[in-house]
Amino acid sequence: MIDTGRLKTFAQEARRTLRDQVSAKLDLVLASDSTVRRAALKAVQQLEGEIARSSRDQVIEKVAYTWFNRFSALRFMDANGYTGTRVISPADGQTRPEILSEAMAGVIGEEVPQATAAQVRALLDSRTPSTDPQGEAYRLLVVAACNHWHGAMPFLFEKIADFTEILMPDDLLSASSVVTKMRAVMTEEACHDVEIIGWLYQFYISEKKGEIFAGLKKNKKITPENIPAATQLFTPHWIVRYLVENSLGRLWLLNRPASRLREQMDYYIASEAPEKDFLRITKPEEIKICDPACGSGHMLTYAFDLLHAIYEEEGYDAAEIPGLILTCNLYGIEIDDRAGALAAFALSMKARRAQRRFFRNGVMPNICVLENVEFEAGELADYTRAVGADLFTKDLRETLTQFTESKNFGSLIRPRLRDVDEVRRVVEAKEFEGNLFLRDVHGRVRRRFCGWQTI
Repeated sequence: MIDTGRLKTFAQEARRTLRDQVSAKLDLVLASDSTVRRAALKAVQQLEGEIARSSRDQVIEKVAYTWFNRFSALRFMDANGYTGTRVISPADGQTRPEILSEAMAGVIGEEVPQATAAQVRALLDSRTPSTDPQGEAYRLLVVAACNHWHGAMPFLFEKIADFTEILMPDDLLSASSVVTKMRAVMTEEACHDVEIIGWLYQFYISEKKGEIFAGLKKNKKITPENIPAATQLFTPHWIVRYLVENSLGRLWLLNRPASRLREQMDYYIASEAPEKDFLRITKPEEIKICDPACGSGHMLTYAFDLLHAIYEEEGYDAAEIPGLILTCNLYGIEIDDRAGALAAFALSMKARRAQRRFFRNGVMPNICVLENVEFEAGELADYTRAVGADLFTKDLRETLTQFTESKNFGSLIRPRLRDVDEVRRVVEAKEFEGNLFLRDVHGRVRRRFCGWQTI
Protein backbone atom coordinates (compact mmCIF):
# COMPACT_ATOMS: atom_id res chain seq x y z
CA MET A 1 0.00 0.00 0.00
CA ILE A 2 1.12 3.56 -0.75
CA ASP A 3 1.01 5.87 2.28
CA THR A 4 0.02 9.05 0.46
CA GLY A 5 0.12 11.11 3.66
CA ARG A 6 3.81 10.34 4.21
CA LEU A 7 4.54 10.84 0.54
CA LYS A 8 2.94 14.29 0.57
CA THR A 9 4.86 15.43 3.65
CA PHE A 10 8.12 14.13 2.21
CA ALA A 11 7.67 15.54 -1.31
CA GLN A 12 6.80 19.03 -0.10
CA GLU A 13 9.70 19.04 2.34
CA ALA A 14 12.04 17.66 -0.33
CA ARG A 15 11.15 20.48 -2.72
CA ARG A 16 11.95 23.12 -0.11
CA THR A 17 15.19 21.39 0.89
CA LEU A 18 16.41 20.86 -2.66
CA ARG A 19 15.56 24.43 -3.65
CA ASP A 20 17.54 25.74 -0.66
CA GLN A 21 20.51 23.51 -1.45
CA VAL A 22 20.52 24.36 -5.15
CA SER A 23 20.19 28.08 -4.34
CA ALA A 24 23.17 27.94 -1.98
CA LYS A 25 25.20 26.01 -4.56
CA LEU A 26 24.23 28.56 -7.21
CA ASP A 27 25.68 31.41 -5.14
CA LEU A 28 28.95 29.52 -4.69
CA VAL A 29 29.24 28.61 -8.36
CA LEU A 30 28.54 32.12 -9.64
CA ALA A 31 31.04 33.81 -7.32
CA SER A 32 33.79 35.49 -9.33
CA ASP A 33 36.51 33.56 -7.52
CA SER A 34 34.74 30.15 -7.41
CA THR A 35 36.83 27.05 -8.09
CA VAL A 36 33.95 25.69 -10.19
CA ARG A 37 34.15 28.70 -12.51
CA ARG A 38 37.81 27.91 -13.12
CA ALA A 39 37.26 24.16 -13.53
CA ALA A 40 34.03 24.22 -15.55
CA LEU A 41 33.85 27.63 -17.21
CA LYS A 42 31.64 26.43 -20.08
CA ALA A 43 28.99 25.04 -17.71
CA VAL A 44 29.03 28.23 -15.62
CA GLN A 45 28.59 30.36 -18.74
CA GLN A 46 25.71 28.13 -19.80
CA LEU A 47 24.17 28.62 -16.36
CA GLU A 48 24.50 32.39 -16.58
CA GLY A 49 22.88 32.32 -20.02
CA GLU A 50 19.97 30.24 -18.74
CA ILE A 51 19.38 32.68 -15.86
CA ALA A 52 19.40 35.59 -18.33
CA ARG A 53 16.86 33.81 -20.58
CA SER A 54 14.47 32.84 -17.79
CA SER A 55 15.20 33.80 -14.18
CA ARG A 56 17.23 32.69 -11.19
CA ASP A 57 14.16 31.20 -9.53
CA GLN A 58 13.17 29.21 -12.62
CA VAL A 59 16.66 27.73 -12.86
CA ILE A 60 16.56 26.73 -9.19
CA GLU A 61 13.11 25.16 -9.64
CA LYS A 62 14.22 23.26 -12.74
CA VAL A 63 17.44 21.88 -11.26
CA ALA A 64 15.86 20.95 -7.92
CA TYR A 65 13.10 19.02 -9.64
CA THR A 66 15.49 17.38 -12.11
CA TRP A 67 17.43 15.84 -9.24
CA PHE A 68 14.28 14.89 -7.36
CA ASN A 69 13.07 13.14 -10.51
CA ARG A 70 16.30 11.23 -10.95
CA PHE A 71 16.63 10.24 -7.31
CA SER A 72 13.06 8.92 -7.16
CA ALA A 73 13.45 7.04 -10.46
CA LEU A 74 16.70 5.42 -9.29
CA ARG A 75 15.14 4.49 -5.96
CA PHE A 76 12.17 2.91 -7.74
CA MET A 77 14.49 0.87 -9.95
CA ASP A 78 16.66 -0.10 -6.97
CA ALA A 79 13.62 -1.35 -5.09
CA ASN A 80 12.56 -3.49 -8.04
CA GLY A 81 16.01 -4.91 -8.76
CA TYR A 82 16.47 -3.15 -12.11
CA THR A 83 19.74 -1.34 -11.38
CA GLY A 84 22.10 -4.26 -10.70
CA THR A 85 24.23 -2.42 -8.18
CA ARG A 86 21.85 -0.21 -6.25
CA VAL A 87 22.49 3.51 -6.66
CA ILE A 88 20.25 5.09 -4.02
CA SER A 89 19.67 2.11 -1.76
CA PRO A 90 22.07 0.22 0.51
CA ALA A 91 22.70 -3.49 0.25
CA ASP A 92 21.07 -5.64 2.92
CA GLY A 93 22.52 -4.84 6.33
CA GLN A 94 24.41 -1.78 5.07
CA THR A 95 23.80 1.93 5.59
CA ARG A 96 25.64 3.49 2.64
CA PRO A 97 24.25 3.24 -0.91
CA GLU A 98 25.48 -0.02 -2.42
CA ILE A 99 27.31 1.66 -5.31
CA LEU A 100 29.41 3.63 -2.78
CA SER A 101 30.02 0.64 -0.50
CA GLU A 102 31.21 -1.39 -3.49
CA ALA A 103 33.53 1.43 -4.58
CA MET A 104 34.99 1.66 -1.07
CA ALA A 105 35.68 -2.08 -1.31
CA GLY A 106 37.48 -1.52 -4.60
CA VAL A 107 34.67 -2.66 -6.90
CA ILE A 108 33.45 -0.16 -9.53
CA GLY A 109 31.17 -1.40 -12.29
CA GLU A 110 31.80 -1.08 -16.02
CA GLU A 111 28.95 1.44 -16.30
CA VAL A 112 31.25 3.99 -14.63
CA PRO A 113 33.71 5.53 -17.14
CA GLN A 114 37.36 4.80 -16.43
CA ALA A 115 38.21 8.46 -15.86
CA THR A 116 35.40 8.79 -13.32
CA ALA A 117 36.41 5.54 -11.63
CA ALA A 118 39.96 6.90 -11.26
CA GLN A 119 38.60 10.09 -9.65
CA VAL A 120 36.48 8.04 -7.25
CA ARG A 121 39.42 5.83 -6.23
CA ALA A 122 41.65 8.86 -5.72
CA LEU A 123 39.07 10.45 -3.42
CA LEU A 124 38.45 7.28 -1.41
CA ASP A 125 42.18 6.53 -1.12
CA SER A 126 42.84 10.11 0.13
CA ARG A 127 45.08 10.83 -2.86
CA THR A 128 42.81 13.73 -3.77
CA PRO A 129 42.40 16.20 -0.88
CA SER A 130 38.76 16.66 0.13
CA THR A 131 36.76 17.68 3.19
CA ASP A 132 34.08 15.15 2.17
CA PRO A 133 35.71 12.37 0.12
CA GLN A 134 32.80 9.91 0.39
CA GLY A 135 30.26 12.59 -0.50
CA GLU A 136 32.28 13.73 -3.52
CA ALA A 137 32.86 10.17 -4.67
CA TYR A 138 29.19 9.32 -4.32
CA ARG A 139 28.12 12.34 -6.36
CA LEU A 140 30.46 11.24 -9.16
CA LEU A 141 28.97 7.75 -9.04
CA VAL A 142 25.40 9.07 -9.17
CA VAL A 143 26.19 11.19 -12.23
CA ALA A 144 27.80 8.15 -13.88
CA ALA A 145 24.71 6.06 -13.11
CA CYS A 146 22.40 8.69 -14.61
CA ASN A 147 24.53 8.85 -17.75
CA HIS A 148 24.51 5.05 -17.96
CA TRP A 149 20.69 5.01 -17.98
CA HIS A 150 20.60 7.68 -20.69
CA GLY A 151 20.76 4.98 -23.35
CA ALA A 152 17.63 3.18 -22.16
CA MET A 153 15.69 6.24 -20.95
CA PRO A 154 17.04 9.48 -22.46
CA PHE A 155 13.79 11.27 -21.66
CA LEU A 156 14.52 11.12 -17.92
CA PHE A 157 18.28 10.63 -17.73
CA GLU A 158 19.65 13.28 -20.05
CA LYS A 159 23.43 13.23 -20.39
CA ILE A 160 24.69 15.26 -17.44
CA ALA A 161 27.46 17.53 -18.63
CA ASP A 162 26.04 20.99 -17.94
CA PHE A 163 25.06 23.23 -15.05
CA THR A 164 22.69 20.56 -13.69
CA GLU A 165 25.74 18.61 -12.52
CA ILE A 166 27.56 21.52 -10.91
CA LEU A 167 24.37 22.47 -9.02
CA MET A 168 23.86 18.94 -7.69
CA PRO A 169 23.04 19.06 -3.93
CA ASP A 170 25.99 18.24 -1.67
CA ASP A 171 24.19 16.44 1.15
CA LEU A 172 23.20 13.01 -0.17
CA LEU A 173 24.53 10.71 2.57
CA SER A 174 23.52 12.16 5.95
CA ALA A 175 20.57 10.85 7.97
CA SER A 176 18.67 14.05 7.16
CA SER A 177 19.38 14.07 3.41
CA VAL A 178 16.61 13.96 0.81
CA VAL A 179 17.95 10.63 -0.45
CA THR A 180 17.83 9.01 3.00
CA LYS A 181 14.29 10.25 3.64
CA MET A 182 13.26 9.13 0.17
CA ARG A 183 14.25 5.56 0.96
CA ALA A 184 12.08 5.66 4.09
CA VAL A 185 8.88 6.63 2.23
CA MET A 186 9.57 4.83 -1.05
CA THR A 187 9.59 1.40 0.57
CA GLU A 188 10.01 -1.73 -1.51
CA GLU A 189 6.33 -2.50 -0.97
CA ALA A 190 5.28 0.99 -2.09
CA CYS A 191 7.54 0.75 -5.15
CA HIS A 192 5.76 -2.35 -6.36
CA ASP A 193 3.29 0.03 -8.05
CA VAL A 194 4.70 2.61 -10.47
CA GLU A 195 1.76 4.82 -9.50
CA ILE A 196 3.98 6.06 -6.66
CA ILE A 197 5.90 8.17 -9.19
CA GLY A 198 2.72 10.05 -10.11
CA TRP A 199 1.81 10.63 -6.49
CA LEU A 200 5.28 12.05 -5.78
CA TYR A 201 4.96 14.40 -8.74
CA GLN A 202 1.55 15.63 -7.64
CA PHE A 203 2.70 16.28 -4.10
CA TYR A 204 6.00 17.84 -5.16
CA ILE A 205 4.23 20.57 -7.15
CA SER A 206 1.28 20.97 -4.73
CA GLU A 207 2.79 23.88 -2.77
CA LYS A 208 3.72 25.70 -5.96
CA LYS A 209 0.18 25.12 -7.21
CA GLY A 210 -1.13 26.66 -4.00
CA GLU A 211 1.14 29.67 -4.43
CA ILE A 212 -0.11 30.18 -7.99
CA PHE A 213 -3.78 30.14 -6.99
CA ALA A 214 -3.10 32.41 -4.03
CA GLY A 215 -1.56 34.84 -6.52
CA LEU A 216 -4.69 34.67 -8.68
CA LYS A 217 -6.70 36.07 -5.79
CA LYS A 218 -4.37 39.07 -5.86
CA ASN A 219 -4.88 39.50 -9.63
CA LYS A 220 -1.51 37.90 -10.39
CA LYS A 221 -1.62 36.28 -13.82
CA ILE A 222 -0.49 32.69 -14.36
CA THR A 223 2.69 32.85 -16.42
CA PRO A 224 3.36 30.23 -19.16
CA GLU A 225 6.01 28.42 -17.10
CA ASN A 226 3.49 27.99 -14.26
CA ILE A 227 0.64 26.56 -16.35
CA PRO A 228 1.71 22.91 -15.82
CA ALA A 229 1.73 23.24 -12.03
CA ALA A 230 -1.59 25.11 -12.05
CA THR A 231 -3.41 22.61 -14.27
CA GLN A 232 -2.04 19.24 -13.15
CA LEU A 233 -4.60 16.88 -11.61
CA PHE A 234 -3.89 13.35 -10.42
CA THR A 235 -6.80 11.16 -11.52
CA PRO A 236 -7.88 8.68 -8.79
CA HIS A 237 -7.30 5.06 -9.71
CA TRP A 238 -10.97 4.07 -9.72
CA ILE A 239 -11.74 6.81 -12.27
CA VAL A 240 -8.82 5.67 -14.42
CA ARG A 241 -10.11 2.10 -14.35
CA TYR A 242 -13.67 3.20 -15.14
CA LEU A 243 -12.55 5.26 -18.14
CA VAL A 244 -10.13 2.71 -19.59
CA GLU A 245 -12.36 -0.30 -19.03
CA ASN A 246 -15.34 1.39 -20.66
CA SER A 247 -13.34 2.54 -23.69
CA LEU A 248 -10.49 0.14 -24.44
CA GLY A 249 -12.16 -2.75 -22.63
CA ARG A 250 -15.53 -2.14 -24.28
CA LEU A 251 -13.94 -1.91 -27.75
CA TRP A 252 -12.20 -5.24 -27.29
CA LEU A 253 -15.30 -7.01 -25.97
CA LEU A 254 -17.35 -5.72 -28.89
CA ASN A 255 -14.81 -7.26 -31.26
CA ARG A 256 -14.25 -10.38 -29.18
CA PRO A 257 -17.54 -11.18 -27.39
CA ALA A 258 -16.07 -14.41 -25.99
CA SER A 259 -13.08 -12.63 -24.41
CA ARG A 260 -12.43 -13.24 -20.72
CA LEU A 261 -11.12 -9.68 -20.31
CA ARG A 262 -14.45 -8.82 -18.70
CA GLU A 263 -13.45 -10.87 -15.62
CA GLN A 264 -10.73 -8.41 -14.58
CA MET A 265 -12.71 -5.21 -15.25
CA ASP A 266 -14.54 -4.36 -12.03
CA TYR A 267 -15.72 -0.99 -13.33
CA TYR A 268 -16.98 -2.14 -16.70
CA ILE A 269 -20.65 -1.41 -17.43
CA ALA A 270 -22.12 -3.68 -20.08
CA SER A 271 -24.51 -2.17 -22.59
CA GLU A 272 -28.13 -3.22 -22.14
CA ALA A 273 -28.77 -3.34 -25.90
CA PRO A 274 -26.57 -4.98 -28.55
CA GLU A 275 -24.16 -2.55 -30.20
CA LYS A 276 -23.59 -2.71 -33.95
CA ASP A 277 -21.86 0.58 -34.72
CA PHE A 278 -18.29 0.24 -33.42
CA LEU A 279 -14.71 0.24 -34.67
CA ARG A 280 -13.76 -3.13 -36.13
CA ILE A 281 -10.45 -4.52 -34.83
CA THR A 282 -8.81 -7.59 -36.36
CA LYS A 283 -5.70 -7.67 -34.15
CA PRO A 284 -4.42 -5.85 -31.02
CA GLU A 285 -1.83 -3.81 -32.94
CA GLU A 286 -4.65 -1.85 -34.60
CA ILE A 287 -5.79 -0.30 -31.32
CA LYS A 288 -4.60 3.28 -30.81
CA ILE A 289 -5.06 4.98 -27.44
CA CYS A 290 -4.08 8.62 -27.00
CA ASP A 291 -4.25 10.55 -23.74
CA PRO A 292 -4.08 14.22 -24.88
CA ALA A 293 -3.13 15.47 -21.41
CA CYS A 294 -1.30 12.46 -20.04
CA GLY A 295 0.38 13.98 -17.00
CA SER A 296 2.58 11.36 -15.34
CA GLY A 297 0.89 8.58 -17.30
CA HIS A 298 -1.67 7.12 -14.91
CA MET A 299 -4.23 6.45 -17.64
CA LEU A 300 -1.64 4.96 -19.99
CA THR A 301 -0.13 2.59 -17.42
CA TYR A 302 -3.50 1.03 -16.67
CA ALA A 303 -4.23 0.78 -20.39
CA PHE A 304 -0.90 -1.08 -20.61
CA ASP A 305 -2.23 -3.69 -18.16
CA LEU A 306 -5.41 -4.30 -20.16
CA LEU A 307 -3.54 -4.40 -23.46
CA HIS A 308 -1.10 -6.92 -22.03
CA ALA A 309 -4.03 -9.17 -21.10
CA ILE A 310 -5.46 -8.73 -24.61
CA TYR A 311 -2.21 -9.73 -26.31
CA GLU A 312 -1.84 -12.72 -24.00
CA GLU A 313 -5.37 -13.80 -24.77
CA GLU A 314 -4.57 -13.63 -28.49
CA GLY A 315 -1.58 -15.92 -28.01
CA TYR A 316 1.30 -13.50 -28.64
CA ASP A 317 4.83 -14.32 -27.48
CA ALA A 318 5.26 -12.86 -23.97
CA ALA A 319 8.69 -11.44 -24.84
CA GLU A 320 7.23 -9.37 -27.70
CA ILE A 321 4.16 -7.95 -25.95
CA PRO A 322 5.67 -4.96 -24.04
CA GLY A 323 7.44 -3.65 -27.15
CA LEU A 324 4.31 -4.05 -29.27
CA ILE A 325 2.20 -2.14 -26.74
CA LEU A 326 4.60 0.82 -26.58
CA THR A 327 5.22 0.84 -30.33
CA CYS A 328 1.68 0.29 -31.64
CA ASN A 329 -0.90 1.15 -29.01
CA LEU A 330 -0.13 3.88 -26.50
CA TYR A 331 0.37 7.61 -27.14
CA GLY A 332 0.49 10.54 -24.76
CA ILE A 333 0.61 14.31 -25.22
CA GLU A 334 1.74 16.72 -22.50
CA ILE A 335 2.83 20.36 -22.12
CA ASP A 336 5.03 19.77 -19.07
CA ASP A 337 8.45 18.28 -19.84
CA ARG A 338 8.76 16.82 -16.35
CA ALA A 339 5.36 15.13 -16.37
CA GLY A 340 5.99 13.79 -19.87
CA ALA A 341 9.30 12.29 -18.77
CA LEU A 342 7.57 10.61 -15.83
CA ALA A 343 4.85 9.19 -18.10
CA ALA A 344 7.53 7.69 -20.35
CA PHE A 345 9.37 6.36 -17.30
CA ALA A 346 6.21 4.78 -15.88
CA LEU A 347 5.51 3.00 -19.17
CA SER A 348 9.12 1.83 -19.37
CA MET A 349 8.83 0.38 -15.86
CA LYS A 350 5.63 -1.43 -16.84
CA ALA A 351 7.42 -2.88 -19.85
CA ARG A 352 10.51 -3.85 -17.81
CA ARG A 353 8.39 -5.67 -15.23
CA ALA A 354 6.71 -7.64 -18.01
CA GLN A 355 9.93 -8.35 -19.95
CA ARG A 356 13.27 -8.71 -18.16
CA ARG A 357 15.34 -7.78 -21.22
CA PHE A 358 13.16 -4.84 -22.26
CA PHE A 359 15.88 -2.18 -21.85
CA ARG A 360 17.96 -3.93 -24.51
CA ASN A 361 15.24 -3.55 -27.14
CA GLY A 362 15.69 0.17 -27.78
CA VAL A 363 11.91 0.75 -27.66
CA MET A 364 10.82 4.20 -26.43
CA PRO A 365 7.33 5.19 -25.26
CA ASN A 366 5.32 7.40 -27.63
CA ILE A 367 5.08 10.47 -25.41
CA CYS A 368 5.00 13.86 -27.14
CA VAL A 369 5.87 16.92 -25.06
CA LEU A 370 4.61 19.89 -27.05
CA GLU A 371 7.01 22.67 -27.94
CA ASN A 372 6.39 26.23 -29.06
CA VAL A 373 7.30 26.39 -32.76
CA GLU A 374 7.41 29.81 -34.41
CA PHE A 375 8.05 30.96 -37.96
CA GLU A 376 9.16 34.46 -38.92
CA ALA A 377 7.40 36.30 -41.72
CA GLY A 378 8.72 35.10 -45.06
CA GLU A 379 10.39 31.93 -43.74
CA LEU A 380 7.62 29.64 -44.91
CA ALA A 381 7.47 31.34 -48.32
CA ASP A 382 11.12 30.49 -49.03
CA TYR A 383 10.68 26.99 -47.64
CA THR A 384 7.55 26.46 -49.76
CA ARG A 385 9.47 27.25 -52.94
CA ALA A 386 12.18 24.76 -51.97
CA VAL A 387 9.82 21.93 -51.05
CA GLY A 388 7.06 22.48 -53.60
CA ALA A 389 4.08 24.80 -53.65
CA ASP A 390 1.61 21.97 -54.30
CA LEU A 391 2.34 20.50 -50.88
CA PHE A 392 1.83 23.74 -48.96
CA THR A 393 -1.93 24.10 -48.93
CA LYS A 394 -3.77 26.70 -46.89
CA ASP A 395 -4.57 24.05 -44.26
CA LEU A 396 -0.90 23.10 -43.95
CA ARG A 397 0.24 26.71 -43.57
CA GLU A 398 -2.36 27.34 -40.89
CA THR A 399 -1.43 24.15 -39.06
CA LEU A 400 2.22 25.15 -38.93
CA THR A 401 1.33 28.44 -37.26
CA GLN A 402 -1.05 26.86 -34.73
CA PHE A 403 1.83 25.68 -32.54
CA THR A 404 3.29 29.08 -31.69
CA GLU A 405 1.93 28.75 -28.16
CA SER A 406 1.78 24.98 -27.74
CA LYS A 407 2.92 25.23 -24.13
CA ASN A 408 -0.09 27.40 -23.34
CA PHE A 409 -2.85 25.67 -25.28
CA GLY A 410 -1.66 22.05 -25.31
CA SER A 411 -4.38 19.58 -26.25
CA LEU A 412 -6.84 22.41 -26.95
CA ILE A 413 -5.12 22.83 -30.33
CA ARG A 414 -7.10 21.26 -33.16
CA PRO A 415 -4.80 21.09 -36.21
CA ARG A 416 -6.44 22.32 -39.40
CA LEU A 417 -4.64 19.69 -41.49
CA ARG A 418 -6.15 16.25 -40.93
CA ASP A 419 -4.27 13.97 -43.32
CA VAL A 420 -0.56 14.36 -42.64
CA ASP A 421 0.82 11.15 -44.19
CA GLU A 422 1.80 12.72 -47.51
CA VAL A 423 3.26 15.79 -45.80
CA ARG A 424 5.31 13.58 -43.49
CA ARG A 425 6.59 11.49 -46.40
CA VAL A 426 7.74 14.52 -48.40
CA VAL A 427 9.22 16.42 -45.48
CA GLU A 428 11.14 13.38 -44.18
CA ALA A 429 12.69 12.89 -47.63
CA LYS A 430 14.02 16.45 -47.85
CA GLU A 431 17.51 17.49 -46.75
CA PHE A 432 18.94 20.99 -46.55
CA GLU A 433 22.39 20.39 -45.10
CA GLY A 434 23.95 22.88 -47.48
CA ASN A 435 21.57 25.73 -46.64
CA LEU A 436 21.69 26.89 -43.02
CA PHE A 437 18.56 29.03 -43.31
CA LEU A 438 16.37 26.34 -44.86
CA ARG A 439 17.85 23.68 -42.58
CA ASP A 440 16.64 25.60 -39.52
CA VAL A 441 13.13 26.08 -40.93
CA HIS A 442 13.07 22.44 -42.05
CA GLY A 443 13.91 21.35 -38.52
CA ARG A 444 10.93 23.24 -37.11
CA VAL A 445 8.59 21.82 -39.78
CA ARG A 446 9.82 18.29 -39.06
CA ARG A 447 9.12 18.72 -35.33
CA ARG A 448 5.50 19.27 -36.22
CA PHE A 449 5.01 16.39 -38.64
CA CYS A 450 7.78 13.81 -38.43
CA GLY A 451 8.65 13.37 -34.78
CA TRP A 452 5.94 12.07 -32.50
CA GLN A 453 8.26 11.43 -29.60
CA THR A 454 9.86 14.73 -28.63
CA ILE A 455 11.01 14.14 -25.07
